[in-house]
Amino acid sequence: MENKSHALAAGIFVLVASALLAALAVWLTRDQGEYHLYEISTSEIVSGLQPQAPVRYRGVDVGKVAAIGFDPQKRGNVLVRLQVDEAAPMTQATFAQLNFQGVTGLAFVQLDDGGKAAPPLAHNDDQPPRIPLKPSLFGKLAERGEVIIDQVEKVTVQLNKLLADDNQKRIAIALEGAAQATQNVATLSARMQVLLDAQLGPQRVNVPALVKEATVTMKSLQASSDKAGQAVDEVARTARRLNEKDGPIDRLAEGTQALSAAADAFNAATLPRINQATEETSRAVRRLSRAANAINDNPQSLIFGNGAANPGPGEPGFVAPQGGNR
Repeated sequence: MENKSHALAAGIFVLVASALLAALAVWLTRDQGEYHLYEISTSEIVSGLQPQAPVRYRGVDVGKVAAIGFDPQKRGNVLVRLQVDEAAPMTQATFAQLNFQGVTGLAFVQLDDGGKAAPPLAHNDDQPPRIPLKPSLFGKLAERGEVIIDQVEKVTVQLNKLLADDNQKRIAIALEGAAQATQNVATLSARMQVLLDAQLGPQRVNVPALVKEATVTMKSLQASSDKAGQAVDEVARTARRLNEKDGPIDRLAEGTQALSAAADAFNAATLPRINQATEETSRAVRRLSRAANAINDNPQSLIFGNGAANPGPGEPGFVAPQGGNR
């Protein structure tokens, strides 16, 4: 009879506790604010966005996603209906972006106006006004990913052409011509010095023969200079094609800047959230493990509670266990 009364008391306690928890959940989730409806019509993919997803205005929660469906006014577009608190500063410059929460992959709607002054956006719940959806940083990176890859490939092709075997031979010829021209200049300078010494010194040399030799040397120097100039011109034309405005080098620089900005945004926003989510998950797992161990050691505590511990040796009320067979 006593066991039945304990079971009945435990059942009543469970029912009362369940009712209190349900009432507490309803009280905590009550919503006393006034909300207005807005819509987003987009042709982009909204993966990860679900009904009841939060809507935030510059990081502040201002509402939730009421429904997601297809736009009857524009075939193929996705229609997202938002419930936004009337206190949110909605203007005609307000736009929406899809952002993601940590490592869960769940999306939320981020509202912003870019700091532009604009008249307030009139609300009409019967025909909700529509807010434009702009791509996020990761969306822009995904859209321009193929373009960046194409530009990198073009720059690589241009560099391969610049460093082709023919161009390398031309560069080598240009360097060799420059070295030969330098040597000819040195030779001509030495001969001119001999001529001056001969004309001004006590011994005279054959000036016509010396002039003839100087003329030959100058012609050789001119030929070497022409070859070197042609090779240098070809290298300069190739360099100008690479360095011209909106050329391969500029495109590669733009792609590199976009990748750097995406990496900075990932390090600044996503990695701290990942670390925080990991720490919270670890703490929750440890708490769950301790609770499971406690239930495993004392299963009846789910109904009767932990109860008072039996007194040990030396404590009041301790009764020594009776000995067995002697």
